[in-house]
Amino acid sequence: MKKNSENTNNVNHPNHYQTTSGLEAIDVIESFTSDLKGIEAFDTANIIKYICRWKKKNGIEDLEKLIWYAQHLVDYENKLIGQEKQSERLNQQTGGD
Repeated sequence: MKKNSENTNNVNHPNHYQTTSGLEAIDVIESFTSDLKGIEAFDTANIIKYICRWKKKNGIEDLEKLIWYAQHLVDYENKLIGQEKQSERLNQQTGGD
C-alpha cells in the first residue's frame, strides 16, 4: 500500500469536506451536534456532511442521501411528539402530571 501526502490528506483532510477558506465539515458538524444525542445527532451530522460535499463528490446522490436523513429525522421527531402527546393524555386520564 502506497503512503504519501495525498493519501494522508484524503484520510485526514479530504478536499470534498473543506471550503476554499479551509473550514472543514467535521468542525461544522461538531458545532451543530454537540448538544444532540442518538438519532438526532447522527441524522443531523449526515445532513450536514452531505450538503457540504455534494458538489465536490457525488452530486445528486449526496442530495438524495441528505433528503433521506432529513426525512428520517422528521419521522423520528414526529414519533417523539406523538409519544409525548400520548403520555400527556394518559397522565390526564390517571390524574398524574
